[in-house]
Amino acid sequence: MKKNIFNFIATIVLASALSYVLPWWSIMTAALATSLFIPLKKAAVFFVPFLAITFFWASYCFIVSSANDFTLAKRISTLLELGGNPYLLILVTGLVGGLAAGITAVFGKQLALTLNKK
Repeated sequence: MKKNIFNFIATIVLASALSYVLPWWSIMTAALATSLFIPLKKAAVFFVPFLAITFFWASYCFIVSSANDFTLAKRISTLLELGGNPYLLILVTGLVGGLAAGITAVFGKQLALTLNKK
């Protein structure tokens, strides 16, 4: 349980630090690094980074969008046929980032297993 919480926090901290200097894919770099150095077991390999990045991206989108009264988020959600609901767009954005991070973390776990066999 401690590894799960430590991996969750480390993923968020590393992703937020890398987001200042790298593009959007820095979340995948953070998930890869944490899965290499903080090994998790079974389904936690996918779900811990998934939840960490979903939380990170959704909260970051909420903070950025609330600064302009969700004007752009409402327009984008209309274009994506989400009914003009900015909160649904924030949720979808978080889920997309979470999926990218979760899949990358599984790759990182497999990479660590491969490197440890040699």
